[in-house]
Amino acid sequence: MVRTQIQLPESQAEALKALALRDHLSMAELIRVALERQLRAAPGPGPRERVERALAVCGRFASGRTDISGDHDAALADAFAERA
Repeated sequence: MVRTQIQLPESQAEALKALALRDHLSMAELIRVALERQLRAAPGPGPRERVERALAVCGRFASGRTDISGDHDAALADAFAERA
């Protein structure tokens, strides 16, 4: 684990301490649980950003093959077979 330090308003610190006592958990554990919930709820990249990322890599890699656009399914199957 990484050690860190935070500052809380007095009211939050008191509420956190009371909650920790009630639930028999450390204040640090309650903060970790709350942060994990927040991180899981945070949205990932939206549709526009995903498209922009995909377009940014177009043409950046070369396979050495000249038949991919006409036979992309076979090229993809070959690529997966090589990884297996």
